Formats: sequence, C-alpha cells, structure tokens
Amino acid sequence: MTILVTGGGGFIGSHLVRALLASGESVTILDSFDPQVHGKKVRPPKAPRLRTVVGDVRNRRLLAAEVRRADAVVHLAAAVGVGQSQYQIHHYVDVNVTGTATLLDILANEPNRVGRLVVAGSMSSYGEGPYDCRRCGRVRPGARSSADMRRGRWEPTCPMCAGKLTALPTHESDRFLSTSIYAVTKMAQEELVLNYGTAYGVPSTALRFFNVYGPGQSLSNPYTGVAAIFMSRFKNGRRPVIYEDGLQSRDFVSVHDVVQAIRLALRKRAPGSFNVGTGTATSILSIAERLGRCYGAEVTPQAVRKFRSGDIRHCFADISAIRKSLSYRPKVALEDGLRELVEWAGSADARDSFEQAQRELARRGLV
Repeated sequence: MTILVTGGGGFIGSHLVRALLASGESVTILDSFDPQVHGKKVRPPKAPRLRTVVGDVRNRRLLAAEVRRADAVVHLAAAVGVGQSQYQIHHYVDVNVTGTATLLDILANEPNRVGRLVVAGSMSSYGEGPYDCRRCGRVRPGARSSADMRRGRWEPTCPMCAGKLTALPTHESDRFLSTSIYAVTKMAQEELVLNYGTAYGVPSTALRFFNVYGPGQSLSNPYTGVAAIFMSRFKNGRRPVIYEDGLQSRDFVSVHDVVQAIRLALRKRAPGSFNVGTGTATSILSIAERLGRCYGAEVTPQAVRKFRSGDIRHCFADISAIRKSLSYRPKVALEDGLRELVEWAGSADARDSFEQAQRELARRGLV
C-alpha cells in the first residue's frame, strides 16, 4: 500500500513515517517544512520506499499529483498553535481549512484510488471539558469569564447553580465549545473529512489527539506542545512559566501511542471520531516538575497567576470508544515517556523563543 502523509516531516508525521516504512509500506511525504517548526536548514528525509515532496497542501496541482499515487491518505498538515492562531487568523484558516478542502476537492473530482482517509483532529476543539456537579449532574460550563480570571478564580463553576465542579473525562459525544481560532480550524478539518467520507463511501477516521509529547518535538518553536516548551526553558537555564496556578490538567499522550492509533485507523474499517489519549489527567505544574527532576535542572517552574486567552482549565480523554473500535491501548507510561523526551533533548537544538512569543501575546492583549 502507498500512503500519502501530508505534514509527514513534522513531529508526529516523522514518527508515523518511520513506523510505516518499517512495516513494509511505501510512503510519500508532502510537507512545506515551515522554518518555524523545522528551522532554516531543512534536510528532507530519504529512505527506501520513501518519496519526499517539499510543497504546500494548498498547491492543488502538486497535491493532486501525489493523491493519484496513493491508496490511503493521512492528513496531518496544519498550522499549529493556540496563541498564535488568535492573531494570525487568515493564515491558520487558510492552511488548515483551505488545505483540507483542497485535498477533499481533489478526491471528489479527480481520478484516484484512495480507499482510506485519516485526519488529525484535536482535543482543543472540545474547549472546556465536562464536569460533575453534585446537585446538577454532568455539565459543560463553557469558557471562563475574564472577570473571574482577573480575580484568580481559575476553576469553573456550575453554569446552573454556581456550585463546585469535579472534572470528568471528555467523550466523543461531547459537543465542541472551541475557544481559539486553531481549535475552530481543527474542528472544521474533522467535519470536512467525515462529511466527504460519508458522501463517497470512503472509510474516514478523525483522531482527536490530546496533548502529544515525545522525542523529535521542536524545542525551538514557542507554539509547540507545553512539554517541549518546558524542556527548552530547562535546557537554557530558565524557569518554565506556567499560567494560572499550574493546577489546570490535560491528558499527556506519547507520540508512540498516537502512531499506534493512526496505524490502527489505517488497518481497521472504523469510520468516525475517536479520542487519542491515556484517560488520565495530569496537571501542567506536575509535568514541569517531573521534567525538571528528570533533567536535573537547577531552576524550578514558576506559576505566574496570569490568564492566557483561549486557555481552558481541564480536559482529558475518555478512550473507551477507541479501545472498543480500534483495539487501541496506550502503552507508554508518563514517567517513561518524559524520561525519553529528556534523554533525546540532551543533544537537540533548543532556541528559547518563549519570552518573545509571550510579549507578542501581551502586546495584543491576549495575556
């Protein structure tokens, strides 16, 4: 089988491509190799049964030529970053939505043999996760108010009785309450792909990645995952900055388990949307502290008690659906995964641009 992986030169894509090649598949990478992610010196990968095409998914002619060669498509190409999306609005919508629309328009209107389609969704589209209220039951509180944030009231309250809440795992049936431009575009990518799959009878799967971390994640991109940002700060002898009080929680999933999920989606006919996580909530502060201990850092993380526009408080995955339909089982324990990240980061380039990125957000009133 020949598999086209858009964004195949990126963090998740590069791990996926290596796994596919190791299992005997033929792979084509289509990637723009954006300098923000890859740096200025790009070295496209080379290997037997691998074609690497440097180009943009919005380039219809280029993309169509690669689609004609493919039996399946894994669509990972996207502009990534919640904060940056709040002011580079046209760019994020253009890359993520127009790029996906271009792919689907080719599949719908030009000769091809693509029989399987997988798209990278995102937990960010959910917005705030679900909660349990002792009085009202399961609720979705939505975005927190700026007034509460300014007062340091970080935890959401029940939208019906204003009572205290306990975070619950997020299920695929929970509706999207997106709080950033990036989240909206990821929602659109997913909906477009699933609509195409239903209309044309092509098995199409949207995998909603939670907080992915692991070796190979850019340590010089201030809009990448929080674990990589923290690692870059430690490497440069600087304190990781944590918004709010650090007790906000996420579901941190190893890139190896994400690759497992994508490969299962390619093999099994299970159309629809699935969470890809571990089912366990971990606080942001805990991630920073564990990374620091593992790295032997001399600095400690700093919770600045400030609020960033578009941020949510708690969201972690219910993975029962993907367990049942795709036989997915997360295999990498958090401690092992963080240790792997630290070991890899020891020899990786880490240009710390975090403060520059935060100044830009502050200048625009987004922090």
